[in-house]
Amino acid sequence: MPGVPFLGRRARRAELPDEETRAHVAGAASAAAAEVEPPPAIVPDLTAAAFFDVDNTMMMGASLFWFARGLAARKYFRARDLALFVWQQAKFRVAGNESADDMHTIRENALAFVAGRPVDEIVAVSEEIYDELMADRIWAGTRVLAQQHLDAGQRVWLVTATPVELARIIAHRLGLTGALGTVAEVVDGHYTGRLVGELMHGEAKAEAVRALAEREGLDLSRCTAYSDSSNDLPMLTLTGTAVAVNPDTELRAVARSRGWLIRDFRTGRKAAKIGVPTVAAAALSGGLVGGAVALRRRNRWPF
Repeated sequence: MPGVPFLGRRARRAELPDEETRAHVAGAASAAAAEVEPPPAIVPDLTAAAFFDVDNTMMMGASLFWFARGLAARKYFRARDLALFVWQQAKFRVAGNESADDMHTIRENALAFVAGRPVDEIVAVSEEIYDELMADRIWAGTRVLAQQHLDAGQRVWLVTATPVELARIIAHRLGLTGALGTVAEVVDGHYTGRLVGELMHGEAKAEAVRALAEREGLDLSRCTAYSDSSNDLPMLTLTGTAVAVNPDTELRAVARSRGWLIRDFRTGRKAAKIGVPTVAAAALSGGLVGGAVALRRRNRWPF
């Protein structure tokens, strides 16, 4: 019978295992004795989902502005056009001026600056612009809210007026399910400069969510919508739960009256006029519209 060095007090020193061997044996024994459970698995919740607005909800400021700024730096259009875009966005989002003429002008000029451009080119540029100008402007608090839905097995979509190609990039970077955004007409892999239907704004957002819910079998009463703007009330009232994130004055009042949860991630409570005006001031003071940017489209503005 072979000797067993661990038994008895008289085992010879040469028969004792070395330190490395003892450590190996100890590790193996400990692992064998450990209680092991299967890794946690997220059970898909296929009938519930969350829908997040982007501007001032998921991201600080207007995603369209940062997109336009990135395109201006790449000489897709004039700096003067960027200044006009800032002014239009201020009217459109803050002042509440959404006249028929304004909306018609927005539709007609929405994507004129990319007319004739390959879709692949704009997608590649959008990836760069997100990394350069948008990634650091994601609200950490809102990102946590989105992750909570993902952790519960629910799908999460962005819903935004931003072109759908850019919206998808934002969603992908954040690990979300996807995005509902403004759709541009494409022929033979190139943009025509025209929109398909309407900007993803107001009632159009609700229609998009409703259509997606029907396609995916979602129970809207179990879904949650997040936004900062009263413009998104059609979407917020469509779902069973609504959350006002960094809300403007009107949405804050509506949320309070209806008992909706309010989450404000802005430092030092600011008035509702946050976002585009702040971005515009930064743009102007930073000289974004002061440089010589090559002409791409005369007398047009980007969105």
